[in-house]
Amino acid sequence: MRIGLWIDEEGLRIEQVGAAAKAAEDSGIDRIWFSQRTGWDALTLVAGAAPYTSTIGFAVGVVPVYPRHPIALAAQARSVQALTGNRLLLGVGSSHPLIIEGLHGLSMERPADYMREYVDALGRLLTGEPTDYQGERITARGQLAIAGAEAPEVILAALGPRMLKIAGELTAGTTTSWVGPELIESYIRPTIDKAAVGRPRPEVIAAATVAVTNDPDATRAWIHDRFGMAGEMPAYRAVLDRGGLAGPEDTAVLGDEEAVAREIERFANAGATEFVLCPVGTPEEQERTIRFAHDYRQQSV
Repeated sequence: MRIGLWIDEEGLRIEQVGAAAKAAEDSGIDRIWFSQRTGWDALTLVAGAAPYTSTIGFAVGVVPVYPRHPIALAAQARSVQALTGNRLLLGVGSSHPLIIEGLHGLSMERPADYMREYVDALGRLLTGEPTDYQGERITARGQLAIAGAEAPEVILAALGPRMLKIAGELTAGTTTSWVGPELIESYIRPTIDKAAVGRPRPEVIAAATVAVTNDPDATRAWIHDRFGMAGEMPAYRAVLDRGGLAGPEDTAVLGDEEAVAREIERFANAGATEFVLCPVGTPEEQERTIRFAHDYRQQSV
């Protein structure tokens, strides 16, 4: 199982992000992850951080599809591929009504149907070959000729059955949020594998909030205060309910170094192909977690 590390870019300058990425590369971390939030554009951040490194992979988890036409996203992703020596994993997702409808003023009517068309068109455009796509809701015609760019793998943030089916049929796999190893084993892995019959086994990338800490209860409360509202978003609420969990804090990986290492192995045994550590907690806990991630990867190579 690969090990990824999420870098919290909020408030950081590009040289700070680049230094963190370089340290992760030196320790053997397989991939750096950035989020698309309200600050840095995640794909631009990949292009800016990559020159500080030479071999480590980069991923965005995830770019919301509604604000960007597939031609625009494919052009940006292929540009990043050319600038980074083809080290990008492109994660896409539908986001949430609170963001897409509330902040962008865009409709999220029939999101699974829209996503199927979107990733179908996007996959064709990413090859750089001439594309003439006409769906019910998406039209995408043209060719994106960018020298040196290979088509990046695409993964879909999928938690519901319909999105997991699309991920298995049309993309390289899925990335999960607020999901523990039990649900990966009992629901995520079998659902996406069933959809991918006849195709390569899909990636199941498990991202989890992690804190190497001597006070798990206090850190759990910190996560509740910082991320608790995620449990009110319908897609996350549905998957939390499916796992019998009260909130995002119940999916966190917390404890000392040995406890966290044991929990990561549970994700591997459940069928995850990559585990992404998202350091949380106090600044001291986050620093300790990042050191652990570096040490853990070196020990497991």
